[in-house]
Amino acid sequence: MGSQPPEGGFGWVVVFAAAWCNGSIFGIHNSFGILYMMLQSDLGEGEKDPALEFKTAWVGSLAMGMIFFCSPIVSIFTDRLGCRTTAAMGAAIAFIGLLCSSFTKSLEVRYFTYGILFGCGSSFAFQPSLVILGHYFKRRLGLANGVVAGGSCLISVPLPFFLKMVGKAIGLAHTFQVLSALMLIQIFLSMTYRPILPPSCDSQHDGQDKLGSRSVRQQCWAQTRKYFNLRVFRRKTYRIWAFGIATAVLGYLVPYMNLVKYVEKRFQETKKDWILLVCLGAMAGLGRLVSGRIGDCIPGLKKIYLQVASFMLLGILCMMIPQCQGFEGVIVICLFLGLCDGLFTTIMAPIAFELVGPMQASQAIGYLMGLMAVPMTAGTPIAGYLNDYFGNYDAAFYFAGVPPIIGGLVLSVVPLVHQRMLKKQRLDSGKDKMLVSEAVVNGELLPGCPASEAHM
Repeated sequence: MGSQPPEGGFGWVVVFAAAWCNGSIFGIHNSFGILYMMLQSDLGEGEKDPALEFKTAWVGSLAMGMIFFCSPIVSIFTDRLGCRTTAAMGAAIAFIGLLCSSFTKSLEVRYFTYGILFGCGSSFAFQPSLVILGHYFKRRLGLANGVVAGGSCLISVPLPFFLKMVGKAIGLAHTFQVLSALMLIQIFLSMTYRPILPPSCDSQHDGQDKLGSRSVRQQCWAQTRKYFNLRVFRRKTYRIWAFGIATAVLGYLVPYMNLVKYVEKRFQETKKDWILLVCLGAMAGLGRLVSGRIGDCIPGLKKIYLQVASFMLLGILCMMIPQCQGFEGVIVICLFLGLCDGLFTTIMAPIAFELVGPMQASQAIGYLMGLMAVPMTAGTPIAGYLNDYFGNYDAAFYFAGVPPIIGGLVLSVVPLVHQRMLKKQRLDSGKDKMLVSEAVVNGELLPGCPASEAHM
């Protein structure tokens, strides 16, 4: 096959598999509020242990944290083993974690089975679904990402209601088994992540000859530098972009974690609070689908301005939540919050390809998600501390609105820095050349396409 992605064909089968992966994984993680209540009921020790809520919350926190903390490691596995093997292995680990969670009532054991195994497996299954799309799409990559993200909402949005209904009927243990079936299906869907570019035999033999002439220590160091390197950070535009994203997501989870409790406490609304989650999920799906198509129409790094607008609006909306005088006002804000969520998440992978090129996109995405792990994990505890200190959620929402605005301002300078670098390069070289994304030559491997898989 030529150097250009097919822009469709079998790629749409891959899109379906990636949509199932995103929907099932993040549907389960976003539905942990239902599992949280079921875990407490299953333990039946709420009266005896006043710290039970805190201890139970760590089950879900570990799982979500592992998705981001494992991302840099997943990038190495993706480059070394390929998207197909890495994703199938991750789905299998996630399946084992959920299944094992059904055979125990111990909270400590579930820290490992659900928090570590399922969380780690989710990371290994999820990240290759972003990278593999670059093998099949380039011009329509934004649309493909939008379809994946939007289609995943068909699973993730109704899943909380499904869990609430099924959990009452069959109990927590069997609920974990039902959820594990989603990961079992994902194992087989991961087999569709087929690399499409053939390996370069000459470059492969040359690389083997070079390694053969080195000592064992030099070979180990060369392999380490190849699969665990920081080359993407040499690009100034990537460093600024990654720092801006990491800053913006500090308060990202605060509205999702506190909105239901906020409306119950502020408006005494307990019967319709689920509407907020539906609004967030549905509009996020719409935003992801729309932003994919919009991103394809925006050339080069100007796509970042879509993220800038999303983060700025996200921050303003968070600060507006305490100003709402009624439950209906919160619903309207949730609609726009979900839309902003969808707009900035879908466009991340195409921007990574623009910044570092397809050959380093896997590690660029992995390092970015690794950087996002700390602020995303820290944001919710900080908001909880503010709530305990001030006795209300107002300060928490004001806090959640500041980082997205700062992050948006940081991101806005990336295209400007890029243009300055282009101008400097033209002056230095004396030639009128534009710095474009690295082209993939025929016979060269994309990330996630090792020589062992390329001929399959």
